[in-house]
This record gives sequence, C-alpha cells and structure tokens, in this order.
Amino acid sequence: MIVPETHIRSAGPDDADALGALDRAAWSTLHAVQPAPAEPYEPFFDDRHVPGDYLVAVRGGVLVGYVRVVRPTPLAVNAHVRQIQGLVVAEAVRGRGVARALLRAAVDRSREDGARRITLRVLGHNAPARALYASEGFAVEGVLPGEFLLDGVYVDDVLMGRSLLG
Repeated sequence: MIVPETHIRSAGPDDADALGALDRAAWSTLHAVQPAPAEPYEPFFDDRHVPGDYLVAVRGGVLVGYVRVVRPTPLAVNAHVRQIQGLVVAEAVRGRGVARALLRAAVDRSREDGARRITLRVLGHNAPARALYASEGFAVEGVLPGEFLLDGVYVDDVLMGRSLLG
C-alpha cells in the first residue's frame, strides 16, 4: 500500500468547513482549555482568526491538520516573535509525521517573515506534544503551575520557545 505524502500549504477561505470539522473531532482536555464545541457551530474563521494565520496539512487530498502561527501581540517591540496558537492533527494520521511537518513549516514561515523567535504554550499533562516540541528545539521557558482547572484537575501551563537564528 502506498502512503500518501503530507503536503503543507497556506489555508484559504474554502478550508473553513474542513478545519471546523477537524477542530471539533480532535477536541480533548489533553490540549484544549475551552469547553467542547457546542452546536450551532461558530464559523472557523473570524476577525481574529484569518486564513493567512494557518498552515494546513493535506494527505491524499484530505485536510488532516493545521497549525496557527501569529504575532503574540500587536506591539512593535515584539514584532520579531511568532507564536503557535494551535496545532491539531486528525486522530487517523497521528504518529505519521503530520504534526512534525506542520511544526517545521511554522518555523520556516516564521523565519521567512523575519521572526527571530517562536513560542508556544502547551498543557503540562500533554506529554506527546511536549516531547515533539522538545525534539524540534523548543525549550521550557516558564511554567504557570495549576493555571487551568480541567475536569476537576489543576493543570500547568507550560511556556516553550526557541530561537530562529542560525
């Protein structure tokens, strides 16, 4: 059996329905701090979440993942920083390099945009994501202990980052 390659591209407005469906299917307290999406569903894109902020992974013509990469604030003093604010991969393709490909594409895009650093936040109990980020050069830069109460358990918010220089 031939395994389809993962292609990474920028998201477009026509991806909204597929991204929304992926987001709802992948929801878990392992990575989400917001409640599970309820019906009716909100549009995936809005004034704060525009297609240009997203890179999507496509395998065999099917959208199977995304990463959102943005400036963390509108302030000029940290315009050199990009932040990953969401990385989602369909359960059916987890463990096949899709998240790694998206993460590397986010780093590449950030470099192309002239950024010098990239950061992210990950829940302390999300060991698979933390291991992936560490393997791609992200280091823990801070921990907010017990920052979130999820399903009756206090969970740390872990801040990670890496340089894009060199």
